[in-house]
Amino acid sequence: MQRVSLKPAINHGFARLLPRGAALVVLALTLAACQSAVEQINEQAFQPSNNPVTIDSVNRNDRLAELARAQHPRILATYGGEYSDPKLERMVAKVVGNLTVETDNPTQTYRITILNSPNVNAFALPGGYLYVTRGLLALANDSSELAAVIAHEMGHVTANHGLARQRKEAEEGLATRVVSDVLTDNQAAKAALVRGKLRLAQFSRNQELEADAIGIRTTGRAGYDPYAASRFLQSMAAYQGFRSITGATDASLDFLASHPNAPQRIELALRHARAFGTPGDAARDRDSFLAGIDGLLYGDTPDEGYVRGNTFLHPKLGIAFSVPSGFVIDNSAAAVTATGPGDVAVRFDAVELNRGTSLTDYLRSGWIAGLDPSSVRAERLNGNDAAFATARADGWAFDIVVIRVDGQVYRLLTAAPVGNASLTPTARAVSGSFKMLSAAEKAALKPLRIRVLTVKPGQTVASLSASMTGVDRKLDLFRVINALGPGASVSAGDKVKIITDQ
Repeated sequence: MQRVSLKPAINHGFARLLPRGAALVVLALTLAACQSAVEQINEQAFQPSNNPVTIDSVNRNDRLAELARAQHPRILATYGGEYSDPKLERMVAKVVGNLTVETDNPTQTYRITILNSPNVNAFALPGGYLYVTRGLLALANDSSELAAVIAHEMGHVTANHGLARQRKEAEEGLATRVVSDVLTDNQAAKAALVRGKLRLAQFSRNQELEADAIGIRTTGRAGYDPYAASRFLQSMAAYQGFRSITGATDASLDFLASHPNAPQRIELALRHARAFGTPGDAARDRDSFLAGIDGLLYGDTPDEGYVRGNTFLHPKLGIAFSVPSGFVIDNSAAAVTATGPGDVAVRFDAVELNRGTSLTDYLRSGWIAGLDPSSVRAERLNGNDAAFATARADGWAFDIVVIRVDGQVYRLLTAAPVGNASLTPTARAVSGSFKMLSAAEKAALKPLRIRVLTVKPGQTVASLSASMTGVDRKLDLFRVINALGPGASVSAGDKVKIITDQ
């Protein structure tokens, strides 16, 4: 886990902690990632460019395309690297290949990368680099839906939207600032970016609709179901609803953080699709798609740790802790956070600390704003050295616990509005649950995966969802990942996705 300063969080309230998307906001300054803008929907006819920016244009000294190529490793770092699965890669490559044959510019060059991220996202760089996360692949239900997403992103490249962001002179200055910001370790600078002080690469609503039109046309010409775009937009809406109910707040790397999703947009997508015929006339290629994603990693990796109900477990660090009932855990790259009733929140992270520095001295070292020095005390916690303290700042009260384990120091910060009586009981319950995992417990932890099953006679939505492991609200999640509405059922012989550690 990376080192994270808690001081900004204590100064500004726990709800304003640095989110997982900090790096993405930096990248968004130059990437052709789809963004929403407050503009009127323009239903004008769209025409793609006859001179799109592709990977080959790097050779023409296009600075934006060169910068896009340079951003590739930074995207990999932001999204957990590249996800490697030959079977999955062949399936995705087949879809991309079919789309490129039928585009308005068949000589266009693209490079597709599957990102090892549970977030649901897809985007493109101006130079023809296309990205799709494994989280998006887990949500899609057939090749035509994947084709719709990829064709939409190809549409941004085809229409040269990346070049429309700024004049060349502004691009040069922006590139310098972005590279400088990406390379710096200054947390304050990154926090400023997160607050949105620099948002210069947003796609407009009209450009999103233009990419929709190009993408649906490309999808239909390639023989895929052109209605897939509207179906996947509806799946995204269901996914967004599921996330909001679970309390997950870190959507900054998700598709909906950067793609507008309005009923009008779905209706326009349906209107474009009707030009190709009635629903059901084109291929969805569902079996091929499901075979490709069978076994796909779902959720967090062992390097990030796992959330199982109200418990966080990290097999590589060998630690675990739990939060009270009613709290929802969100595992991010910077920290593990949990939110509960009464605006009570918990944050967990780790730092390296010189063995010669005592934990009480560390608490007094200045990283906690509003610290009550008299509250600092050393104790033993479940066999480990620990230190406790309290603080107050900006209407918030904090309970801080630091725990030393084999040279690593873990930090548990519980926050609540001043006067909330549940702060101390919550903090003691969380810190009291902190423990080291045994070898057997670590070995028993396995990542979750998507498994494709054929429905047997007698199996129902309820029984299939109940068979899932490692996730909450199983019935709702089963319906979301299988695009089943509230009253929809399954029949013997149907293929469905479940989530399991088997």
